[in-house]
Amino acid sequence: MARSPVEHRPPRSTPFRRPDVEATRRVFRFQFIAETISELKKVTWPSRPEATRLTIMVILISIAIGFMLGIIDIGFSQLFNRFIFGGR
Repeated sequence: MARSPVEHRPPRSTPFRRPDVEATRRVFRFQFIAETISELKKVTWPSRPEATRLTIMVILISIAIGFMLGIIDIGFSQLFNRFIFGGR
């Protein structure tokens, strides 16, 4: 009777050892943080007046878009009330 090749495998001389997973994670975290700090040093940050101006612009545009969407919503509500639901 023939034996399968798995049964004839010689025992390993050294047991399989997993790499130290925690040490690898710590190295990766440190490397990631170091690279992040390096990239942040390359950033050209806006001046305070420029940041203030751009922040105010974003707030005003958000208010304007919200106002326009509110008007459109009221219009569609009126449209559905009059033509779809048949009431006022």
